[in-house]
Amino acid sequence: MKQAGIGIISTGGRYLAALCVGLFAGLCLASAVHAQGKWSKSAPFPEPSEELLGAAAGGKMYVFAGLAPGWKPKALVYEYDPTADRWTKKKPMALPSHHVAFAEYNGKIYAFGGFVLPESGPPAWVPINNAWEYDPAGDSWKALAPMPTKRGSPVAAVAGNKIYVIGGAVPGPRETAVHPARPHTSVGTVEEYDPATNSWRERAALPTPRNHATAGAVNGKIYVIGGRVGSAFITGGSSNIGVIEAYDPAADLWSGGLPRMPTARSAAAGGVWGGRIYVTGGEYQDYRMMATLRAFEAFDPASNTWTTLPSLPVSRHGLAGAVIGNRLHIVSGDVQSAGTGVHVDSEDHNVFEFDGGK
Repeated sequence: MKQAGIGIISTGGRYLAALCVGLFAGLCLASAVHAQGKWSKSAPFPEPSEELLGAAAGGKMYVFAGLAPGWKPKALVYEYDPTADRWTKKKPMALPSHHVAFAEYNGKIYAFGGFVLPESGPPAWVPINNAWEYDPAGDSWKALAPMPTKRGSPVAAVAGNKIYVIGGAVPGPRETAVHPARPHTSVGTVEEYDPATNSWRERAALPTPRNHATAGAVNGKIYVIGGRVGSAFITGGSSNIGVIEAYDPAADLWSGGLPRMPTARSAAAGGVWGGRIYVTGGEYQDYRMMATLRAFEAFDPASNTWTTLPSLPVSRHGLAGAVIGNRLHIVSGDVQSAGTGVHVDSEDHNVFEFDGGK
């Protein structure tokens, strides 16, 4: 019995030792994840809104658009100076529109597509093909050659010396506008804009058509992440997806087989830093819930892996994001998922400071 007892104690000791090692390893892993950065607060956004979009240029952040009840575009333009921690209101967008794609190139910010209100009748989302160049230094807008196709809620990203406008939503046959009660669809259209010649050309289509996605460019390739398939409205039969697809502009080819994001989402924000693409916020709905998200995740194309990071302090969708230096700025957005008739627009301006490591 004594020997048996000793044997039992020995086995238990080994179990406890293994458990302690496991717990220690888990704590180390959690510590390593959380050591990658931390959230803080900066100057609140002066006009809280949903459906904002962000871009960085010249060491400052620019926040555009916004959407009022009745789907009325706000045409906001704000500049954030991180040195002074101050927001400055600029001239409004040249064309009041929403769900526009923005991208920075050589110090200018480019705007593509989006939706406007119908000229008459009840509110709806009318897609446009307008293209604009915004000059932050002069606070001025210049009309560019229009996109070949009209679409709203695409994404835009820069690779090489070109800008690629990808995906979006369009009305169904015999329809002029996108509306939750009318037929409409997502598209995989890809059009390349050349700022040097102010010209467009069509490129290989995105394999998984979608809208409300996020995108980032790393090492000359563009990664389209998440978004909605089906409806452009979270309440209108859409489904969030976690699919990533990578575009190689040099070969004009798309590749799949990449690991899905841990949290499938749409209407999110983020940015690129240190060779990784960061995504946070967004919304989700099903028969059980109408929710906004605060999960914060990073995709590393080099290792083909996702990392989970400390969550955004306040969950919301339709928020603006941009990277300045080694900080990701996440601005405003709606705390409540769309379709409830309730708007809880946040003034929060959260900043995630990277620690300098990947």
